[in-house]
Amino acid sequence: MALEGSLILLGVFFALLFLGVPIGVSLGLAGFLVIAIEGLGIMALPTNIWTGIAKYPLLALPMFVLAGMVFERAGVAARLVVFAQALVGPRRGALAIVAVLVCLVLGGISGSGAADSAAVAAVMLPAMIKQGYPRAYSASLIAAAGSTAVLIPPSIPFIVYAVLVPGVSVPALFLGGVIPGLLAGLALLVPAILLARIHGFGLPPPEEKRPPLWASFKDAIWGLLAPIVILGGLRSGAFTPTEAAVVAVFYGLFVGLVIYRVLRWADIYATLRDSAEISAVVLMIIALASIFAHAGSTVGAFDALAQTLVGITANETIMLLMITALVLVAGMLIDAISIFLVFLPILLPIARSFDWDLTWFGILLTMNVAIGAFTPPMAVNLMVTCKVANTSMESTIPWVLWFVLAMLTALLLVAFIPDLALFLPRAFGDL
Repeated sequence: MALEGSLILLGVFFALLFLGVPIGVSLGLAGFLVIAIEGLGIMALPTNIWTGIAKYPLLALPMFVLAGMVFERAGVAARLVVFAQALVGPRRGALAIVAVLVCLVLGGISGSGAADSAAVAAVMLPAMIKQGYPRAYSASLIAAAGSTAVLIPPSIPFIVYAVLVPGVSVPALFLGGVIPGLLAGLALLVPAILLARIHGFGLPPPEEKRPPLWASFKDAIWGLLAPIVILGGLRSGAFTPTEAAVVAVFYGLFVGLVIYRVLRWADIYATLRDSAEISAVVLMIIALASIFAHAGSTVGAFDALAQTLVGITANETIMLLMITALVLVAGMLIDAISIFLVFLPILLPIARSFDWDLTWFGILLTMNVAIGAFTPPMAVNLMVTCKVANTSMESTIPWVLWFVLAMLTALLLVAFIPDLALFLPRAFGDL
């Protein structure tokens, strides 16, 4: 029964994906078909769908989506760019460094790689092209740097992972993602600077002046404080992760309306509408995935697949590399949340069989999908930056491969030195 159910479940799911059916619908239809064939009780489906999304931590998801969009439209990115330019100074490759630094800071606000990439691309690309950076290089770099947003807290994939994996807390994941996120950003700086120097682009004109450091710092301080407010409130116990998302929204509105005064009430309406659409799509995918999860767990499909994978090798290192390769390839095709919904039921039994720390495992999986977010053929972040840069995705491949290798290096360091991800959660007592 388990083998037959597994074949039907996964076969139908991948067949529907191949036919271009949206991933949420593919998950729901595959699960529904297995439930109908195996006689598992169709009348229980409404309850399964409801319980799939009626989870307290998921309340943070739409609020962090809204917070990211508010900050994106509040003029924070432009001020962070000026401050980063004041820190780095006019030198060859300076704008490449600035792009990575700004993405890291914005990642501590938005929690979304696509939103991070869009905001930074809109501000940075005109200046980079003016200084001779190729459009394809600029799009590749910003897409890669934007992917760190899912590692730097707050992270939407971390929230979803905590909902799906019992015993893993959102604060532990948030803290655990800090060092890997910074490590990923540092890794990206190496090829960014080397490529600029080797190919001779990114030299600022002689007349370009360094922005005044103190003035640009004062102008950017409200954006710089946002991650501190969110994480500081969490660590102090002032509010929960869900409440932190609400605080982030009102903080962003205050900055945009009162401090920078670039948000209008019409902008707020558009932001609420757009964030509601994004949140609704994500929650619908999670709801439909609950049918898939219920069908797979009931017929024993996930356990059977996990045992099959474990049967291939008992070597922990080989298994870890196999999982890394699997999720990396999946990340090139589908988004992080969908990967968690599809693969976690299969991968968690394997992780438990090797006694892996599930917080570290979640951070490792998230690093994988972060790389997939800017690796063709799908590459959501890269699609966004290519659109802004007015260039094709094919033209980015010679550049983006260097950034993929850099992020893979950071990923392997976290894979084989788990303390890079677990040091902060242990130090603050979250593990």
